[in-house]
Amino acid sequence: MAENKILIVDDEKDILEFLGYNLRKEGYKVYAASDGMGAIETARRITPDLIVLDVMMPRMDGIETCEKMREIPGLKQSMIVFLTARSEDYSQIAGFAAGGDDYIAKPIRPRVFISRVKALLRRAQYVQGENVQQQTDHVIDTGQLLIDREKYVVYFEGKEFYLPKKEFDLLVLLTSSPSRVFTRDEIFNRIWGDDVFVGDRTIDVYVRKLREKFGQNTIRTIKGVGYCYEA
Repeated sequence: MAENKILIVDDEKDILEFLGYNLRKEGYKVYAASDGMGAIETARRITPDLIVLDVMMPRMDGIETCEKMREIPGLKQSMIVFLTARSEDYSQIAGFAAGGDDYIAKPIRPRVFISRVKALLRRAQYVQGENVQQQTDHVIDTGQLLIDREKYVVYFEGKEFYLPKKEFDLLVLLTSSPSRVFTRDEIFNRIWGDDVFVGDRTIDVYVRKLREKFGQNTIRTIKGVGYCYEA
């Protein structure tokens, strides 16, 4: 049976009970919170493998909750999937920019939900393995950036940066082979996986966030192809 810890966050009690029931049937250890602050406190305490986070909540919505979670070093490796009834592109972009990993649309179908949960947990195991790490040393030194893959920290201009998980994974991939052009399809497959549904603009959002932190010329866009890290 699966032993992964999953935190469900929703202000609707029926949703918490419905999702919790289906996850427990699959053998997952389930925790619940009804608001953003409670979710952050619980996540700090249990370090969940996956956080299922409703977007529309009072006081602190899912986007803000996700941003605050990604600022906590111990939660960098937790996968975060949003629950939303909203399909607008801007909502998804805001979620990915905040550090989210995927979206699941309401109304929720149990089989689809469990399938997506399993896919997200497989993706987490994939990224934590050596598939994205092409160098044997856990430290990447580009001369401009120093990246410690064991501590999940980036050093730039004398400062430490703790990035959201997907930003860190993307930076590691691009810096693993400076000047090499990674195609958009390759980046999707290596970072998000074949069985994950993300929008076409997802990579653009993450590249923009990296440029904001480390300089506009750090990552070069190859129009119609992909991206490369400029050593």
